[in-house]
Amino acid sequence: MEYRNLIVEKKQHTGTITLNHPPVNAWNLAMMEEFEAAVAAAEQDHDLRVLVITGAGRKCFSAGFDVRDAANSHKISPIGRNLWTRLDRFAKPVIAAINGFALGGGFELALSCHFRIMVDDPNATIGLTELNLGIIPGWGGTQRLTRLVGRSKALELILFSERIDAGKALELGIVNQLSTADALMDDAMAKAQILAKRPPLAVASVLKAMTAMDYEGMNAGLMAEEQGSLVVGASKDREEGFKAFLEKREPLFKGE
Repeated sequence: MEYRNLIVEKKQHTGTITLNHPPVNAWNLAMMEEFEAAVAAAEQDHDLRVLVITGAGRKCFSAGFDVRDAANSHKISPIGRNLWTRLDRFAKPVIAAINGFALGGGFELALSCHFRIMVDDPNATIGLTELNLGIIPGWGGTQRLTRLVGRSKALELILFSERIDAGKALELGIVNQLSTADALMDDAMAKAQILAKRPPLAVASVLKAMTAMDYEGMNAGLMAEEQGSLVVGASKDREEGFKAFLEKREPLFKGE
């Protein structure tokens, strides 16, 4: 597929989707449809083990919904809501490399990723600022921010439309790591490369078990954990892991 609003790349087992819709990577219908196709391709690519999402340039990760395309909001919002949930439930690790400010739906996208690395820059802030427009976070933000920081803090951040900097985001546990503008993608790719060497079936099983707990409760999570244990217990990766341990070498996992 030809992308006009995204840059989609793959290096070894890591895929990168760069949001490239100037000036602020806002989500119109065309961009949302392209992103949906890119996510589907990453999901179906057996060779791809980790996905990194970032924004083009050094100013903006994503400013959220593109108000210039308000006529298509009835189409954009359902796709965004479903896609962000799809990423949240992805069976491969997803890293958000937050290269600038991330607001509204852009921040909701970052919240749906498994890991977040943020550039430590005074101009880079994140927040769910929808109430300033008389609307609410509608792509999962009320739920996923609460999951990370708790109900009381999430209410404060959302109802006051607070924008917080990288240091505060790290303190609250919203982001996992800070980086410089020059090192951001190197740091994200370094984490991705480590994750890509982990046993893919085991990684997917952990993600599925945690997702089941988040969406369906602990009993469902425990059942998913049990099922995952059966899958990895019968895998070639398990054999390779044990063999490498006994031979005192690094295992080479193939996802089999």
